[in-house]
Amino acid sequence: MELKEQILEIIENAIQELKEEGLSPDILLAGPQFAQNASEVLDVVGLSVYVISELEYDAVVADSRYLGQIRRASKRISIEPLMVEENLWEEIREL
Repeated sequence: MELKEQILEIIENAIQELKEEGLSPDILLAGPQFAQNASEVLDVVGLSVYVISELEYDAVVADSRYLGQIRRASKRISIEPLMVEENLWEEIREL
């Protein structure tokens, strides 16, 4: 599976989990590295995207109506493990 497909799957899973909790996720707070690696995917998910430098390789999918009020109103996700795995496979291919 391609990196972009994996990122889309992670985002969609977070959205689905929030919907199952009765929430309506409508925003994605993304670190710059997350936004850079997921740029094509972010257009597809239909969320308003805000880049927050402190998040780096992480992102937060949230329902903006309840963000900061209810702990379960957001899901934090990270693509850093995917990036590490991708780099590892590239190193193996170079051998």
